[in-house]
Amino acid sequence: MNGFGGWPRTAIGAGGGARTSSVRGFCAAVVAFGTNHDMTGRGEAMVTPPDIEARILRYYHAEKWTVGTIARQLHVHHSVVRRVLAQAGLPKIGSSPRKSKIDAYLPFIHQTLETFPTLTASRLYGMVCERGYSGHPDHFRHLIACHRPRPKAEAYLRLRTLPGEQGQVDWAQFSHLEIGRARRPLMAFVMVLSHSRQIFLRFFLDARMDNFLRGHVAAFTAWSGVPRVLLYDNLKSAVLERRGDAIRFHPTLLGFAGQYRYEPRPVAIARGNEKGRVERAIRYVRSSFFAARSFTDLDDLNAQAEAWCLGAAADRRCPDEPDRTVREVFADEQSRLLALPDNPAPLLEQVAVSVGKTPYVRFDLNNYSVPFTHVRRMLTVLADPHEVRIVDGATVLASHPRSYDKGAKIEEPTHVQALIDFKHAARQHRGNDRLARAVPASQALLQRAAERGGSLGAITAGLLRLLDRYDAAAVQAAILEALERDVPHPNAVRFALERQREQQGGDPPVAIVLPAHVRERDAPVRPHALETYDQLKEPSDD
Repeated sequence: MNGFGGWPRTAIGAGGGARTSSVRGFCAAVVAFGTNHDMTGRGEAMVTPPDIEARILRYYHAEKWTVGTIARQLHVHHSVVRRVLAQAGLPKIGSSPRKSKIDAYLPFIHQTLETFPTLTASRLYGMVCERGYSGHPDHFRHLIACHRPRPKAEAYLRLRTLPGEQGQVDWAQFSHLEIGRARRPLMAFVMVLSHSRQIFLRFFLDARMDNFLRGHVAAFTAWSGVPRVLLYDNLKSAVLERRGDAIRFHPTLLGFAGQYRYEPRPVAIARGNEKGRVERAIRYVRSSFFAARSFTDLDDLNAQAEAWCLGAAADRRCPDEPDRTVREVFADEQSRLLALPDNPAPLLEQVAVSVGKTPYVRFDLNNYSVPFTHVRRMLTVLADPHEVRIVDGATVLASHPRSYDKGAKIEEPTHVQALIDFKHAARQHRGNDRLARAVPASQALLQRAAERGGSLGAITAGLLRLLDRYDAAAVQAAILEALERDVPHPNAVRFALERQREQQGGDPPVAIVLPAHVRERDAPVRPHALETYDQLKEPSDD
């Protein structure tokens, strides 16, 4: 696109009167450009300024100038000159155009393109080659571009809606946010009332269904009402499948619409003009709110968005009623909105999760702790933007603040400590079982020690060490002797075992277990015979 929005570039570098003339023509072109464009930036068919048209026609017919001469002298593109001459409908003066190889095939080409307007030039080139065309494919493609039928410009009616009748909804992505190690998309939920152009804006970190519905509820709450119809694009949160006029809505959205008593209505495929109000609202948000805006976090950005919707966005002029602001028109429309339901549904993200061998569940890129008693089970996560709850049926097992980081471990200290205590208790129970099987009298000693407030864990560990060094029968006899003396302690058992060993003349029970590398280092080494070195002293024949 050249120049301003498609207007051909005009050379304003020449000198003399031609330069003054060209500047005036260029200014007139800019004025014509502005008058033929609406506020949305979409231009109508370009109209050449009247003074330029008059001069082109006069130079061509009266002065017999060629197209190139007119273009150079008026400092306009040669296509502008040809278009003005074609629109005038007067016969061109000059030599007849040269004949081309394609001339004989033009009737066939026009007939084919009329039936198949989108047929590619390469396929059409193959068809005419089969009929005898011998031209080059690149030149043929250039010629076909001139003969291909142009789509007719479509005219649109300006849609007008009744107060409270319609709203339009859409998502828009605004860059990304870096949160810890996670890079999350910054999505904007935008809803606009078609009559008053009142805008609601809320930012989320994804475009999932739960956030989609949260945006609806926040907009309805901010407006204290619900429009009767909401227009959607064919996004997956609204339309799961569509074949012609047969539409399969998302069941969650249908249930939500039934609770708030509005009609969800998707627009036609590739017909963005049907929801042009929300499209223009998104452009307005990008240019007037988000551009060059700084914020600390998502909550700060949403607070600024709410203030902007209630302030600058509401104070702009209403397109349908230029003498009134959006705020004034919305004040009249608000009473026409449907009332909010008495029992709004809780909007929670519900996900089934599996607990592995460690007491953690994985949700939204992070790990959340659960009681260790629920490992190897299926649980349910109920999450909102600030809290994550893990439930088993109707029982809430854990509640954590939600993290938007990646790979973070969010723990409840009691969950971890309970698992540690359980492991220690399990180790003690295993030692108790071993003692009960090998030395039955140990249970009586432990019971008498517990009555006196002794540390059962330390006593169990001491008895297990003695059982590792001495025979089980000897330990059994020593425990019985300690019980007879009413001293339920491992030291009394150890003294009895030492006395028995001295009476029997046995060796001290020292159990030394060396590491493997130490045992290998102490292995005996056979010395080398030294006689071989004596041969070095003997004289050699050489």
